[in-house]
Amino acid sequence: MFKYFALYKPYEVLSQFSPEINKRTLKDCIQVPSDVYPVGRLDYDSEGLLILTNDPTINAAILHPSNAHERSYLVQVDGQITNDAVARLEKGVIINVDGKSYKTRPARVQLLEAPPEVPDRYPPIRFRKNIPTSWIKLTLKEGKNRQVRKMTAATGFPTLRLIRMSIGKLDITGWQPGELRQFSKQELLSWL
Repeated sequence: MFKYFALYKPYEVLSQFSPEINKRTLKDCIQVPSDVYPVGRLDYDSEGLLILTNDPTINAAILHPSNAHERSYLVQVDGQITNDAVARLEKGVIINVDGKSYKTRPARVQLLEAPPEVPDRYPPIRFRKNIPTSWIKLTLKEGKNRQVRKMTAATGFPTLRLIRMSIGKLDITGWQPGELRQFSKQELLSWL
């Protein structure tokens, strides 16, 4: 029987169940049937929405580039991000993907006036009195390896904290790190 889950993946957790020395994995956070696996991934140092299932058709429905599902991220960057940097992110920037230059597709970027209401991160971002930080909401229709971090770095504003908030209409606003919810296939597909 197929199962469908959404997880708010905590910071410093690998998107895998197999053990890795000195790193927490999904097995340390949640209990799901042994044949359930993550669809896509979030890096160890990123947090947020991760879909898990044992239904192979969902993998293609979410990850195949032709489906181009929107993915939204809340991104805290080092420094006070400029309007020029936001415009560059919106138009697409050159990043390195597998050793080759790649221009990202246009993105939607919103500069947030105040920090978003999100759960605290443990350990927290290091506070530096003389260096400000700022937050943006970045929405993409692609997902290259470490793409968001590479994009903000290309504009001169390295990512400090990265939270994937949504894929399609499935949104984890109000969820807590480690929170796991189960859905039906119909519910999941209706959000994608």
